[in-house]
Amino acid sequence: MFKPKSVFNGFSVDDLDKAKVFYTKILGLKVEDATGGASILLPGGHKAWMYTREDHQPATYTMLNFVVDDIDEAVDEITNRGVSFEHYEGSPQDEKGIMRGKEHHMGPNIAWFKDSAGNILSVLEATE
Repeated sequence: MFKPKSVFNGFSVDDLDKAKVFYTKILGLKVEDATGGASILLPGGHKAWMYTREDHQPATYTMLNFVVDDIDEAVDEITNRGVSFEHYEGSPQDEKGIMRGKEHHMGPNIAWFKDSAGNILSVLEATE
């Protein structure tokens, strides 16, 4: 029977050193070096594994979602750290890049941005 002991996701980056700086300095997460890559310690006790890949292609989907209590505060803080939020054609996003999903009956309030390797991440507002 299939009984995994734990689960983690993994993704590639083009420059591990730049990615470690992004995840620690911009997002405030702890990163631990390991053979072949690094583990990002995520909230809730989870981990993500990142590794360098020479032919890295950025994820074209949202690969990590960071749940926050106040999306405006989170977007402002990350923007102040030098990150630009994505704006998608046809999406009801405001000037900050936040899609106000609750107002449009389209899911949570969410905003997308990219890590140093171009992988897509998001912050989304916790719902009750």
